Amino acid sequence: MSPINLAIVGVGKIVRDQHLPSIAANPDFKLIATASRHGTVDGIESFTAIEDMLKAVPAIDAVSLCMPPQYRYEAAHKALSAGKHVFLEKPPGATLSEVADLEDLAKSKGVSLFASWHSRYAPAVEAAKSFLGSTKINSVHVIWKEDVRHWHPNQEWIWQAGGLGVFDPGINALSIVTHILPKAIFLTGATLEFPENRDAPIAADLHFKNADDLPIHAEFDWRQTGKQSWDIVAETDAGQMVLADGGAKLTINGELKSSEPEQEYPSLYRRFAEIVKAGTSDVDLAPLRHVADAFMLGRRKFVEAFHD
Repeated sequence: MSPINLAIVGVGKIVRDQHLPSIAANPDFKLIATASRHGTVDGIESFTAIEDMLKAVPAIDAVSLCMPPQYRYEAAHKALSAGKHVFLEKPPGATLSEVADLEDLAKSKGVSLFASWHSRYAPAVEAAKSFLGSTKINSVHVIWKEDVRHWHPNQEWIWQAGGLGVFDPGINALSIVTHILPKAIFLTGATLEFPENRDAPIAADLHFKNADDLPIHAEFDWRQTGKQSWDIVAETDAGQMVLADGGAKLTINGELKSSEPEQEYPSLYRRFAEIVKAGTSDVDLAPLRHVADAFMLGRRKFVEAFHD
């Protein structure tokens, strides 16, 4: 089978750090075009608008959309309407409704839509899922705290309505939790901290449970300095499980069980190739639904202004 001719829309840091190396290493894909207001890729035909790219390069089979979520629906709609398979960076959109509409459009056009959750492909996630499925879980504590000035410097879109604020990294934790827990969870209470000069939260304290009243507590914070924390701790009948470093390392009762090199984005592109070849879609909205629930149910607390 010939490689899938791929285009990227939105050439920014995540594309250069993760997408381009993963595409280059995957023989199922061939990058043939980009569309971005500012970024280009050496040796690849570039455009500033997706509609110009789709018109000028009809050989495109699939499109990876890597712009901020507030602007993704329009681009995805154009690509799907043109009969292209679409890869959505996380979060898949600014609202649940627009992603549901894209899913319906993909189905009507007979093309694949992929809502990617890269943290689910962290190396120790499947081992954690297997462990939790083999024992009784008594509680879960999620600690996802990082320094926004380090990871998102001068990214104004992330503080705007629809940019999600601290949920931009926090949704990665939710993507893992919703994958590794045996039963569905739902939000019971939340406090969201908004800087007085921003439209998106800088911290969130969330409480969930499932049908068995399993308590799940999640703490998201963008004000962490020093060591960054991306950990999920579960107390179980078989002991304590710690899924650390964003899903990279698994320990059970203090014993290291899994620690492998990070392969998240290569795994995403392998999955995208699978669904394109199979003619299916993969659109799990559980992580985004929990974020929407937090905004709907959460108590707002205003804190001091944030400046980069």
